[in-house]
Amino acid sequence: MEGEKGKWFEYIVVGCGGIGSGAVYWLSKRAGSKVLGLEQYKLGHHNGGSQDHSRIIRLSYSDHQYTRLATGAYSCWREVEQDSGLQLVHTTGGINFSRKGGIGETIVNRYAESMEKCGIQYERLDGLRLNYRYPQFTASDNYVAVYQEGSGLVDAALANAVHIQLARKYGATVLEETKVEGMKKTEDGTIQVLTNRGTFRCRRLIVAAGAWANEVLDSAGVSLPLTVTQEQVVYLGTPNMKEFTKSKFPIWIYHSDTGLDLYGMPIHGNSGVKIGVDAGGQTVTAETRTFIPDQKRLKECLDFSKEHIPRSLGPILHAKTCLYTMPPDRHFVIDTCHRTNYPEVVMCCGAGHAFKFASVLGRILSELAIDDRTEYDISGFSLDREALTDPNFKPLFQLGITKLQEAKL
Repeated sequence: MEGEKGKWFEYIVVGCGGIGSGAVYWLSKRAGSKVLGLEQYKLGHHNGGSQDHSRIIRLSYSDHQYTRLATGAYSCWREVEQDSGLQLVHTTGGINFSRKGGIGETIVNRYAESMEKCGIQYERLDGLRLNYRYPQFTASDNYVAVYQEGSGLVDAALANAVHIQLARKYGATVLEETKVEGMKKTEDGTIQVLTNRGTFRCRRLIVAAGAWANEVLDSAGVSLPLTVTQEQVVYLGTPNMKEFTKSKFPIWIYHSDTGLDLYGMPIHGNSGVKIGVDAGGQTVTAETRTFIPDQKRLKECLDFSKEHIPRSLGPILHAKTCLYTMPPDRHFVIDTCHRTNYPEVVMCCGAGHAFKFASVLGRILSELAIDDRTEYDISGFSLDREALTDPNFKPLFQLGITKLQEAKL
């Protein structure tokens, strides 16, 4: 149905990165040709936060709401794999580790407690046992660690492409280089979506626009207190490649006492070992970000590798930037805009740690759009929580740290 008010789709998704492509896919499985995905850039672009060779997936989290949701993440990725015939998740095992005696050890313990609470098997390791299991790490007895065998990586770029290709198979329309310029509600209660390529109408609109979320949500009267940072990873051309394959080396996260975490992955997608600093980049906007590597962060990665994983060192093959878009408490935001009289608009912010959940979040958004409810527990991710309503809420971006612990940093 098309007319003066624009071409009609039952469901429209704004943003086709990790979460948005997942939403288009899950919607299309139930609604077929009634689904439209809009992407302001070319599909597979590198301007946001979703496109890279690999992203960590894990059951180990410091907060049980994510630990529980992670089981759904694995399940959804398996369904996409079965649907496509392509492997997206690679299991490597995973390590969370830190030095003894500080906030880092407290965080490691919180990861263990969360897994225990959710009935997930894990193993505690001291530094010597970590070194014995994975001699690539030089950890001494002054370290503590937890190991969870189900951790691994998701092939991010492939997963995004698979979501979109399968959605098209089910009848969805996906338009590239189509920028949303606003939205408004019509007299009949439908939503008009205004773009540089014309106007579209829908019954339900899903916004998964990352760093551009507020630009889209502004028309619905919603403005989130988001911080956008420019993050980066570096791939090291280790000469010891056999020691860093997915069968020999785990994904890992190092929890520091200084407020910054580092993480890394085995070789996948190119010949380099991946390492990055979590939420340590400069504050930017989607417009002011650059693609220039931060030399300070590069040095932190190299220094850490030299101290803890020396055999991973080699020439820098590639340093890649991306954007984190984070609420002050760094928790997801999944809700409708009913508080501003736009209940037809569903939105999601992944808080800079969502790719592992991209497909299950897409499924959740599709359920909210179609059924007005979801089978998953998203009670902790609403728009009316303190971090989003209290203008004096102090941002806290390191996962696993409480306000009380932050005061000691």
